Amino acid sequence: QVQLVESGGGLVQPGGSLRLSCAASGIIFSTYTMGWYRQAPGKQRELVAEITPSGHTNDADSVKGRFAISRDNAKNAVYLQMDGLKPEDTAVYYCNAIWLYRAYWGQGTQATVSS
Repeated sequence: QVQLVESGGGLVQPGGSLRLSCAASGIIFSTYTMGWYRQAPGKQRELVAEITPSGHTNDADSVKGRFAISRDNAKNAVYLQMDGLKPEDTAVYYCNAIWLYRAYWGQGTQATVSS
C-alpha cells in the first residue's frame, strides 16, 4: 500500500518560513520523481517544485529564490523549505510521487500566510 504523508503546515506571518515534509512508503522511493503541488481556494492545483531521482530540481517561477525542494532517499522523504512566505502562498500543499505511468498523492497539509 502506497502512502505519502505530509506534515509541517501551519499558520505563519508574511516573511516567515515553513518546512514541509513528506514521508513515503510502499514505493521504491529512489526511483520516483517527487514533487510538491499546491491548491488555493478557487484555483487549480499547480506545481510548486519537483526533484528527480538524480536530484535535478524544477521550481515554479512564483517560488524561485524562496522555496527549495530536497530529498533524502535513505529516509524515503522529500522536503519543501519555504522562506519569504507571502499571503498568496496560502494553499493546501500536496506531495506527489511519479514513476512512469504511476502517480500517487498525499492528503495535503494546509499552509496559511497571514498577519
